[in-house]
Amino acid sequence: MTFTATILTLYPEMFPGPLGVSLAGRALAEGKWACEPVQIRDFATDRHRSVDDTPAGGGAGMVMRADVLARAVDHALERQPGAPLLAMTPRGAPLTQARVRQLASGPGVTILCGRFEGIDERLFEGRPIEPISIGDYILSGGEMGALTLLDACIRLLPGVMGAPDSGDDESFETGLLEYPHYTRPVEWEGRTIPEVLRSGDHARIEAWRKAMAETDTRLRRPDLWERHEGARDQSPSGARRQKKER
Repeated sequence: MTFTATILTLYPEMFPGPLGVSLAGRALAEGKWACEPVQIRDFATDRHRSVDDTPAGGGAGMVMRADVLARAVDHALERQPGAPLLAMTPRGAPLTQARVRQLASGPGVTILCGRFEGIDERLFEGRPIEPISIGDYILSGGEMGALTLLDACIRLLPGVMGAPDSGDDESFETGLLEYPHYTRPVEWEGRTIPEVLRSGDHARIEAWRKAMAETDTRLRRPDLWERHEGARDQSPSGARRQKKER
């Protein structure tokens, strides 16, 4: 089964874009995934192929119309009924590595790329759409977010990265940032690779990497560290353990 990405967009020429090169591009050429951009304007009914209108209640910008988008969404659902339907929007839930793994294990995704001020809220009420955000910032449209989400999924598809466990130790896979990496030369501008990594002692190396991952996460991403600590404090039943006071 080929992982198929259907992208509903006003700019189909943006796809596959950077996903047409490197690992994703090779996987595309080998048929490990398929890219199917769909022009939203094809589902407009007026001679101007209008997809947006002024916001109800007034305000700046334009809003994408629910009726036009619904026709595009229904078309995509008919073509790929088993695929999750996502919409890239800053109002969505943050994308996580856990969600990426879930998506990558399925038949593919349908992604709706918003533009202008946003999408008529009634579309989310009338269709099974999962709003997704890739971060707390604003882009010109959902296409860059869709490319990011797809890149995260494609690299996890069987055979794309090579070894099946290639991504197991990367940032976010264990709830922590990844440990620092080094390679030759041993010394560069007076800076030396840590001795432990040159020791050949695999137990020490593993302990050092774990400690560095925890330290970097605690200092750089206290939000991740707090969630990681919370997860470690859960009992098998899901109840929070009480830490002993000293």
